[in-house]
Amino acid sequence: MKAFYTDHFVLPLPAGHRFLMEKYSRLRDCVSTLNGIELLEAPAASDTQILYAHDPSYLIKIIEGKLSAEEQREIGFPWSEKMVERSRRSAGATVAAAKNALQEGVAINLAGGTHHAYRDLGSGFCIFNDSAIAARTLQKEVNAKLKVAIIDLDVHQGNGTAAILQQDPTIFTLSIHGENNFPFKKELSDLDIGLPDGCDDQTYLPALEDSLSQLDSRFKPDCLIYLAGADPHEGDRLGRLKLSKEGMRLRDERVFAFALDQKLPIAISMAGGYGKEIESTVDIHFQTIKTALHFQQQY
Repeated sequence: MKAFYTDHFVLPLPAGHRFLMEKYSRLRDCVSTLNGIELLEAPAASDTQILYAHDPSYLIKIIEGKLSAEEQREIGFPWSEKMVERSRRSAGATVAAAKNALQEGVAINLAGGTHHAYRDLGSGFCIFNDSAIAARTLQKEVNAKLKVAIIDLDVHQGNGTAAILQQDPTIFTLSIHGENNFPFKKELSDLDIGLPDGCDDQTYLPALEDSLSQLDSRFKPDCLIYLAGADPHEGDRLGRLKLSKEGMRLRDERVFAFALDQKLPIAISMAGGYGKEIESTVDIHFQTIKTALHFQQQY
């Protein structure tokens, strides 16, 4: 199974910044111990690929460093050339994973899940929307008739993804998220499930089961992009949900079983995770990858 990494393209952030850059290198260290996974440096998404999902004037502002102070605050990162390069690589990793999954069943981006980026605006630590870019790239560069479903199980709604793809009947957006969490203005996905604060395994897993049934009855995708956020976990500082570690494993298992049952290729990105201890977040992401590897061997 291929896993694409970007952790050596580091964002220069001020001390104490709440975005945990360190989790990516720690995760790659864990993944390197597994048999059956090939680690590959992520390619950079090209301008053309980025423009499948983003406005040209926005891309130019990012490349040339012409974001206003307010736009940089909305993103949550100060602009730098390293920020641009890392953002390209993070999107390119999901593109590479999606293309690879078409051949091998399952592939992983060890970062990504930047679902708050809009067509012409970055937000919530997200510059380029890797899921939208990857879905459109598959259609533009592999097969124009591919139908793609994006299953977003980060604790925050995939608002940017929903907005970019709202009028696109060939890409289905499913978001299961904390209703009272960021973003406070939600967009309209094809299917939104907003969960209450404190939601546990017993509430979450049936909601997921029902959502996958609705996806199957309404859309019939050819491939999947899965945002496996670690932030619904009970140990997350920003998540406000209460899934146990075992509940997180069952969540992943249910998505992978859905893909395997339908013989659907699946590309996985890690999305958010802000554990009170960084080890907790890395552990949840690593569990997702081990679960994915088990299913990939059955394809």
